[in-house]
Amino acid sequence: MIKAKKSLGQNFLVDLNIIKKILDTVDIYNKSILEIGPGTGNLTIKILEKNPKELIVIEKDNRLASLLQNNFESQIKVINEDVLKINENLLHKEKLIVFGNLPYNISTEILCKWILNIKNRNFWFSHLILMFQKEVADRIIALPNTKNYGRLSVISNWKLNIKKICDVKPSSFSPKPKIDSTILYFEPKQNFYQLENSENLERITRTFFAHRRKMIKKPFNLLFKKNIHIVKKLKINLDLRPQNLNIETYIKLADEYEKLKS
Repeated sequence: MIKAKKSLGQNFLVDLNIIKKILDTVDIYNKSILEIGPGTGNLTIKILEKNPKELIVIEKDNRLASLLQNNFESQIKVINEDVLKINENLLHKEKLIVFGNLPYNISTEILCKWILNIKNRNFWFSHLILMFQKEVADRIIALPNTKNYGRLSVISNWKLNIKKICDVKPSSFSPKPKIDSTILYFEPKQNFYQLENSENLERITRTFFAHRRKMIKKPFNLLFKKNIHIVKKLKINLDLRPQNLNIETYIKLADEYEKLKS
C-alpha cells in the first residue's frame, strides 16, 4: 500500500459514488482525456471503463507514476512530471477533457496558469472537471458584492463558464483531509473580452484586492496616475470597494491599462 505524501498534498479519492458523479458530468466515450494527479488510479479505472479514445495522466510522484504504468500498461500514457512545468498546449492535437483532484497547495496556481496561458480563443481543453478545497471553490464561483469575491473569481470567470457539481466530505478520501472539497465544472466561453496580455488583468486584480476593505481610489491612482478620463469612461465610483466592481469592469480596466502601457 502506497502512503500519501503530505508534501505533495496527496489525498486519494476512494468514494465510488463521488467518482460516478464526476464521470456523469460529461460524455467521454471515444474522447481524449487528461487526468491530473491520478494517485493510485481509482478514478483512472472508471475512466477506462467508459472507453475513451485515449487517456493521458500526469503524476509528479515517481512511486505513483511507476504504479500506474505497471497497473495499466498500454491503456494509459503516464507523464511523470510537475503539471506546473508542462506546456499544456503541447499535450495533444485534440482538445482534452480534463479531470483533476488537484493538490490543494497548488490548485489555484494550476487553474490561473491554464487560464492566463490561453491565447485568443485557442483552448486546449473542451471541459475541466476539477476538485478544489471548498474554500477555494467558493472563491472561484463567488459573485460581486459577496465576501468571497476576489481576484480568483474575476480571472476564473473571464474565459470560462463555471458550475458547481457537489461538495465532497473528508470521508471520501484516504487519508482524510481536514476540510471539505468541491467539484467544479468549467467550459470555455464562446465569446469573452480579449486582452493583449492576460497578465495585466492579474496585475489589476492583485493590486485592487490587496486591500479589499478599502476604497478603490488608492489602487486606481497607483495604476492609472489619477486619470479622470478613465473614471468617466468606465463610470467608476472610486468610493466603492474592490468587491463592488463586476468582472466586466475589471477586464475593461485591464484593457485601459494596456493602452496606457503601449
